[in-house]
Amino acid sequence: MPQYDEIHNWRCSMVMCLRFCICFLLPLIALPTNAAVLRALIIDGQNNHKCWPQTTQIMKRHLEDTEMFSVDIATHAPQGEDPSFQPTFSDYDVVVSNFGHGATLWPMATRTRFENYVRSGGGLVIVHAADNSFPSWEAYNRMIGLGGWGGRNETSGPYVYFNNDGKLVRDTTAGRGGSHGPQHEFAIIVRDAAHPITNGMPARWMHTKDELYDSLRGPAENMKILATAFSSKTKRHEPMIMTIDVGKGRVFHTPMGHETYSMECIGFISTLQRGTEWAATGTVTIPIPDDFPNASQSHSHSLQP
Repeated sequence: MPQYDEIHNWRCSMVMCLRFCICFLLPLIALPTNAAVLRALIIDGQNNHKCWPQTTQIMKRHLEDTEMFSVDIATHAPQGEDPSFQPTFSDYDVVVSNFGHGATLWPMATRTRFENYVRSGGGLVIVHAADNSFPSWEAYNRMIGLGGWGGRNETSGPYVYFNNDGKLVRDTTAGRGGSHGPQHEFAIIVRDAAHPITNGMPARWMHTKDELYDSLRGPAENMKILATAFSSKTKRHEPMIMTIDVGKGRVFHTPMGHETYSMECIGFISTLQRGTEWAATGTVTIPIPDDFPNASQSHSHSLQP
């Protein structure tokens, strides 16, 4: 028969092993499925919107609040060329652009690495005035699908919108690209409820005060319009949520997000979070929140301390 000391030692070893499992292994098993595993990079530095430092931080917070993303920021020099702007895009699952109108072209080597990053499967998110940037950069225009300002016109590609009959129109009429009226609340109409980004959203929901971009135009290749908003200025249903396939890469594009208060809209927050996850992975697991806007009322989260 085993001696008492042997049995005692065996029991002590088992107790220590059990304690180890409880203290160290169980927390790992209990980690949420959306643990921070996706790396996001926000790029900024030149934007005609004076609030860009704040909107960068707001988007960083929105993404980190999901507990799915870790977020870094790479900032270009505020004026002119910046030879030191050389982010290592390949270190990230997704890049979020908060550049704007009038941004200076990046160094050629940086542009080449960026193009290769997206074509090879990197995710890209275009928010608001990022679709104003780099009108002469052909590969960038293909990435964003549609853009405005900066001399964009019929040579840039067609206007793309839905008409009142619900038909998608590619309009080659001559004219400048990019315009908007006064800021106001407006309704978002989901056009593709089956897409992972918009799946589960109300068919119609109210977005808070923002600029409603209209008359965007561009190559619009491999592009899907997931949601629109009616412009009383153009009498067209203008794209508000888009995706573009570029090689193996996925691009999520929203013209929403003009000001800090526009980014407080729960609809914008959810769209940004879900669109960024889709750009990074091709799937969406972030749920639609219970306080998502409805057809008659926008809902916002104040970001003030």
